[in-house]
Amino acid sequence: MPDKFFQLQFLGNQVADYLIAVGIVVLGFIVVQVVRSLVIKSLRKWVQQTASDLDNSFLKIVERALVPVLYLGVFYLAIANLNLHPILDRAVDVVCTILFTIIVIRAIVALIEYVLILYGIKANNPNIEPTLSSLLPAIRVVVWAIGLIFLLDNLQFDVSAVVASLGIGGIAVALASQGLLQDLFSYFSILLDRPFEIGDFIVVGDFVGTVEHVGIKTTHMKSLSGERLVLSNTDLTGSRIRNYKHMQTRRIVFSLGVTYETGLDKLEEIPTLLQTIVEATENVTFDRAHFLSYGDFSLNYEVVYYVDSSDYNQYMDAQQQMNFEIKRTFDARNIDIAYPTQVIYYNQAMPVDGATANAN
Repeated sequence: MPDKFFQLQFLGNQVADYLIAVGIVVLGFIVVQVVRSLVIKSLRKWVQQTASDLDNSFLKIVERALVPVLYLGVFYLAIANLNLHPILDRAVDVVCTILFTIIVIRAIVALIEYVLILYGIKANNPNIEPTLSSLLPAIRVVVWAIGLIFLLDNLQFDVSAVVASLGIGGIAVALASQGLLQDLFSYFSILLDRPFEIGDFIVVGDFVGTVEHVGIKTTHMKSLSGERLVLSNTDLTGSRIRNYKHMQTRRIVFSLGVTYETGLDKLEEIPTLLQTIVEATENVTFDRAHFLSYGDFSLNYEVVYYVDSSDYNQYMDAQQQMNFEIKRTFDARNIDIAYPTQVIYYNQAMPVDGATANAN
């Protein structure tokens, strides 16, 4: 009797087939709950011991994506063992494909948001957070558009025409806005590579200033003279940029010359005098001082030292103090600092014999 009951057919399937499907669903749901209870809860307890909240966020993303996929997989496996009507079978495939695509797209979007948040934290720059937040809507649109095309393709719709239209439209838009797209890609390059940040003092070619704003198309700088410089992002990424933010010390080289009439004993004393002057100046480190060359009107010395700061005003204060002390020390030792001079030698013309006779 029980065997005959299990062999009874309803809607093309035996009772035993329905029981197997129900058993797969029950057993599968139990397995999913065990995995959720043992594995995910254990991971949650572990990440709660960490100081960062990012681990919790990542675990939530995994849980929200993994658990629904497992439930959906159990349900699909149970239904696949049944002999369904073609329309019903197709409907089940469509529903499962749609649900699976939605779950995966949401997981991808959440993972991208997680990566951007992690990047913003590592960048440690409050100015990046608004920019990343403004990028999220565009990223969601792109991911959902790709997911929709993937869904239509898996539902056996002909998406080649749609993809071709998007490709032709994309080419037209790219050609029409080539300059804007170049600046946009340069903006992403600046954002990700960070050759400079807001507040950095940079030199780009002949332009010198402090970065005030980094936009999608242009970057704004405040020059030393006070005006605002607006440079395209493409020009910045294609130029050599000198960023003084991370400069810890400043190497300074300066020259001075004394007159050729200076005695040899004083010439030999000058490097020591220059070293003493530099070493007596605050916040600088002496490197060297040498008799460099014979100039057109002077005997030239070269001095090298380091300023223990990137502050330009501190460098100018130190240089000014050295210049005063050099002048004071040289005057005390009667050492003349050279300046451009020109000496002209000429001979007085001797009178010819006829001119001499007439004069007599």
